[in-house]
Amino acid sequence: MARLVMMAAALFGVGPAQAAPLIGPWPIEHPTEVMVLGTPHLSGVEAIRREWLGPVLDRLADWRPGLIAIEGLSGPECVLLRTYEASWPGTANDYCKRIEAMAALGSKATGLDQPAAEAAAEKAVATLGPNSSPAERRRQAALFAAAGNLGSAATQWLRLPPEERRPDALLTPDLARALDELAMRKNENFWIGAALAARLGLERIYPTDDHLSDRIQAEAPPGLEEAMRAVWSGERPPEARQAEAMEKGLSDGASVLALYRYHNRPEVGEAFVRADMGKAFATPSAGRHGRRYVAWWEARNLRQVANIRAALGPTRESGPW
Repeated sequence: MARLVMMAAALFGVGPAQAAPLIGPWPIEHPTEVMVLGTPHLSGVEAIRREWLGPVLDRLADWRPGLIAIEGLSGPECVLLRTYEASWPGTANDYCKRIEAMAALGSKATGLDQPAAEAAAEKAVATLGPNSSPAERRRQAALFAAAGNLGSAATQWLRLPPEERRPDALLTPDLARALDELAMRKNENFWIGAALAARLGLERIYPTDDHLSDRIQAEAPPGLEEAMRAVWSGERPPEARQAEAMEKGLSDGASVLALYRYHNRPEVGEAFVRADMGKAFATPSAGRHGRRYVAWWEARNLRQVANIRAALGPTRESGPW
């Protein structure tokens, strides 16, 4: 049975009134299990320490996912956003600078531009296995870096023993330093995603975020900022205040585990959505900015689900996905 850390639901149409409703999913021998881990952005949680995530990682590791997806942009999308910058003004600057900087270091080490590195990384990662040498893993980290796949570059770096995280004939000192910083960066994609993948012996993680929907906001009529300030004004829901208090009171692994359990309670997630998207729908404006905001989020989320589904598409040795 395959397992993915990141919920998929399908809505099926109903036929004529006399027909029995079509209910999914259809019976299959090896159903795919999908877990979505709700997490705060760790960069904004001042009190947290990396070592306190141990209990969270222990429980995720016990579930043994065979694939890990993260909310991060891919190298190819950043190339698109930079190339078509006039159509997505500011988006590449907001989300791609770190990816571009790492890709530049990787390109200098490998001699490959991003498209060539993407192709080489995808080909090379299929050859890796439990007995791959440190040199092979350093090369794969460099290829992933050059391709702009930061999460997978960090995963390969963390697969190495600490003494093997060093420059060599291919991997430059500048790239080695950048990979050291990346793997330890205060961000859930690395502190949780890459760390968990390395611990489980996975070769990569999948970036599934998408910002093509930013064009919806970029083409908004005047008044967007004022309208959104109105949406976000007023009293915050008690669930948000509770989460903030828990974040400020973090002191050890048990308190971090309690925070994650709280964030992943269904009623807490619903309260956050009602206070954000729900309020956006209910707050009128001349430019219908609240509805535009929800359209932006929904388009982004749907594309992320499609990216997750694409990652699940191939049949793998561990069983059908």
